[in-house]
Amino acid sequence: MLNNVFFKSLRDERWAMVWWALGLSLLVALVIAFFPSIRGNDDFNRLMESYPENLKALFGFTELTDITSAVGFLNAELFAFMAPLLFVIHGVVLGSGSIAGEEGRGTLEILLTEPITRGTLVAQKFAAMITATVVLALVLWIVLVIGALAIDMDVSALRLAAATFSVMLLGVTFGALAFAAGCFTGIRSTSVAVVAAIAVGTYFLNAASGIVSYMQPAKWLSPFYYYNGSDPLTNGLNPAHIAVLLATIAILLGAGYFGLRRRDLRL
Repeated sequence: MLNNVFFKSLRDERWAMVWWALGLSLLVALVIAFFPSIRGNDDFNRLMESYPENLKALFGFTELTDITSAVGFLNAELFAFMAPLLFVIHGVVLGSGSIAGEEGRGTLEILLTEPITRGTLVAQKFAAMITATVVLALVLWIVLVIGALAIDMDVSALRLAAATFSVMLLGVTFGALAFAAGCFTGIRSTSVAVVAAIAVGTYFLNAASGIVSYMQPAKWLSPFYYYNGSDPLTNGLNPAHIAVLLATIAILLGAGYFGLRRRDLRL
């Protein structure tokens, strides 16, 4: 089992995956259960319009149209802020723990006594991180589809899949960043701190680009723009945005391998 790092990593994370899936399912179920009370109620749209533009931009509400529609509601209550927040946290937890976490616990030495190269270790650890994120995304999509059918929400399973896939890629992107930082530093707390700072900074860059004209070019530096800038729940996936996120993930994987290969491990 040890020389198959991929399955070992998934086994180690199995209970965390279960609790993440249960927590996310409960959150989504509660969000969906609230929708019938505001469906078609224009008072909520007027309330949203009364909010300051800065506040709406902070929570990703600048592009919302009708919050009483199924798409507008899910964007406002889930995909504008809560879902990306949870997937970024999930990605950072997994990514920072993949290499730096093992090294900090002293278990990386055990893995490397097996007949595997550092490249294989990086590849299998990274694959396990992606698999865990895909599982969480599938749970999100399934609960959304079931909930939408249960209360007759006017949103297609395909559009829900597009939004879910996009938020999954966002989580993997920040997970890959934490993974690479952990490979370079070997210190989990450092990788978490660095990625948390980048996540907050790029989130505010994207938010500011929607309210300050001279900040608009800054959105191109933010993964959050590529995640939801084209509103996949309404318009489907934007191939260019998906390509940027995939390229970023690939670059960070390569950087992680380079970082782990070039330094002495704390065994």
